[in-house]
Amino acid sequence: MLVAKTFFQKKTMLRISMILCTITFSLNSFAQQLAKDQKKELKAAQNFLSEAQHSLQKNEFPSAEADYRRAISLNPKSETAKYNLGTAYYGKEKNDEAMLRFKQAAATATDKTEKHKAFHNLGNTYMNDKKYSEAVEAYKNALRNNPNDEETRYNLALAKDMLEKNPPPPQDKDDKNKDQNKDNKDQDKKDQKDKQDKKDQGDKGDQKDQKDKGDQKEDKKEGDKDKGEPDKPKDEEGDKPQQQQPVPGQLSPQQVKSLLEAMNNEEKKTQDKINAEKQKGAKVKTDKDW
Repeated sequence: MLVAKTFFQKKTMLRISMILCTITFSLNSFAQQLAKDQKKELKAAQNFLSEAQHSLQKNEFPSAEADYRRAISLNPKSETAKYNLGTAYYGKEKNDEAMLRFKQAAATATDKTEKHKAFHNLGNTYMNDKKYSEAVEAYKNALRNNPNDEETRYNLALAKDMLEKNPPPPQDKDDKNKDQNKDNKDQDKKDQKDKQDKKDQGDKGDQKDQKDKGDQKEDKKEGDKDKGEPDKPKDEEGDKPQQQQPVPGQLSPQQVKSLLEAMNNEEKKTQDKINAEKQKGAKVKTDKDW
């Protein structure tokens, strides 16, 4: 039995080893295929970059733009296609499109030289758009990556001078204050509404309690009426005595009095008649002398 168990264990371990080898081989094959695909995509992206450069030299901007876009889609991590496309837009005076691509290039670039060029050109697009405060910040970022560039330093000084001569319009600050005041007013209105809602709920609760107490009083009055308590005269009736209304089937006091008198008379006549009969039938006692 011990020998059989050992054999079974060896067979199980062999199967596990075969499965692990198969998984490892599959993963390696998948990784190799993925690497091959990435290499193909990078090579294709590089080819599109070359074709875009040739198209620009031939002054075929639409073809160059399309090739740059294809290169970016195949290799989004590369700042070269984004920067070159931004430069192409800048040359065609498409300032907004150039600004977007230079922003992307500055965010993607890892090399300081590439970052410096992207921020420098980004500052130029801001200057074209008269966004002097943004231009100052862009040139500062460019100098952080290349402090020795005199052109960037000159552009920074120019941007500061333009910002000083053209400060942000006062209405921007006023609009900010207005927005802040509006937010404060909205908050105050909300707070007042919440307080009013709470107050209304409290008033409704008090009214409900008063109504419940009134209903209890009315129920008590109705219960007292059912017990036979006399009704109080109404205010509009004043001190005028109420007249009793005849009840159908019931004799009035006068009728009752007349009926009693008649019954008494009849009873008296009957009694007199009985007494008379007794007098007629009674024996008369006579005294005899014996």
